[in-house]
Amino acid sequence: MKITQQCVAALSWTLTDTLGEELDVLDEPVEFLIGGDDLFQVIEDALQGYSAGETVNLQIEPEQGFGEYNEQLVFLEPRKLFPAELEEGMTFDGTALPAGCHPDTPQDALYTVTDIYPEHVVLDGNHPLAGIALRLRITVRHVREATPEEIGSGTAGTGFFKVAPIHGLTSDNETLH
Repeated sequence: MKITQQCVAALSWTLTDTLGEELDVLDEPVEFLIGGDDLFQVIEDALQGYSAGETVNLQIEPEQGFGEYNEQLVFLEPRKLFPAELEEGMTFDGTALPAGCHPDTPQDALYTVTDIYPEHVVLDGNHPLAGIALRLRITVRHVREATPEEIGSGTAGTGFFKVAPIHGLTSDNETLH
């Protein structure tokens, strides 16, 4: 069976930046609904017509993937608002930020603690891969028809590359998480 809209493809891949640095390896195949919300459109388009055993090499530019880096999603917050055990790399859902954080912090983003200073914490609402061109080597492991439940929900149960718009920014600007 070839990959078409409304089918499920089990994929494995290696993700690198344009300098060849390995960013992610998915050795065990994961199923994705083609024509749903599981993958970026550029990936779905590239996979059309491929069958199990075939490999696709793809370059994804920032605007096709995790978006351009947006400095408006970086916030400096008072250290005293956060727990004592705070560490760099911890994440906070925008709806669960401590009271007293900057009022313009979009609530529909996921914030990563990137720096901790004695008096301040730096929160970054950009996806860690924002602003980076990516190379993706995908191997199609299996293709099957999607179930009515998968088609109805728009997913095969994975949300690796799901798009989450950030409100309060211009309407044509989306951040991916």
